[in-house]
Amino acid sequence: MRMFLACCAAVLCIGAGPDDAYRLGPDSEPHDGVPQGKLIGPAVLPSNVYPNTTRNYWVYVPAQYDAAKPAALMIFQDGHAFTGPKGDYRIPFVFDNLIYRREMPVTIAVFINPGHTPEQSEATSKEWGDRTNNRRVEYNALNDTYSKLIVDELLPAIKKGYNISDDPEMRAIAGASSGAICAWTVAWHRPDQFRKVVSTIGSFTNIMGGHAYPDMIRAADRKPIRIFLQDGVNDNRGLRPNGGYDATRDWHAQNIRMVAALTEKGYDVNYTWGIGTHSSKQGGAIMPEMLRWTWRDYPRTDDARDTSNRTLLVPAP
Repeated sequence: MRMFLACCAAVLCIGAGPDDAYRLGPDSEPHDGVPQGKLIGPAVLPSNVYPNTTRNYWVYVPAQYDAAKPAALMIFQDGHAFTGPKGDYRIPFVFDNLIYRREMPVTIAVFINPGHTPEQSEATSKEWGDRTNNRRVEYNALNDTYSKLIVDELLPAIKKGYNISDDPEMRAIAGASSGAICAWTVAWHRPDQFRKVVSTIGSFTNIMGGHAYPDMIRAADRKPIRIFLQDGVNDNRGLRPNGGYDATRDWHAQNIRMVAALTEKGYDVNYTWGIGTHSSKQGGAIMPEMLRWTWRDYPRTDDARDTSNRTLLVPAP
């Protein structure tokens, strides 16, 4: 199934940049009567996988969470970019609305930043970390090191406080730019833990060899991973200062190659190419739809005589 979402934005005004075409919709806003989850944090996660580093993380707990029932889990890289009520993604509001309408399961979200040493600084919305911390190495490497941080260090910390499903079909991982290739790499190495990926403006490029993924996908047995990719035709296009062109540094071309390889191998893949640049504007605007598609078949009863799964989902009294 493929989706081309061309009209989730306002009409582009004359003289405006392509990213100005995209506007957040009502699913990304709070609404009266919709139960709001809690955003807890930041907490600090140290690491033995990346010695002498720590990173902040936040946990979103939906209002409908019941500790007696395992919740789905979704982890966002560059966590600071996804939590803010004024940012491009506003995930807590999106989760509130979609969970309320049963368009995704009751899902705990974890927003984790890249690591930094004591001498380096925490990532922020103004500087995501490539120049100031461990982000470039953690997110762009194709090895399984970062997946060990997620599986062996972050998950145990989360499970101490929350009842998380052990079913990999009930776990998703997401990110933007280098955070997106990072999310894919975690699922690629650990499909026993994560089988859903959301990628916006993914850096499947030659930062640290990421342009090799399409060939790796074709060469390997198909893995049980579902993925939605978003990118813009005005993303970084590999044009060099000397007038040359480097296809391995063309973000959009590499996203196209990813979709081609995934499709050839029979992956459950969806994608949309917008008009935008290397920006989170389109990804934020269509995130609710990306999540609906990603979680479209979570287990629930569908019985014409049973309305229990056809009502708005409110917290138990």
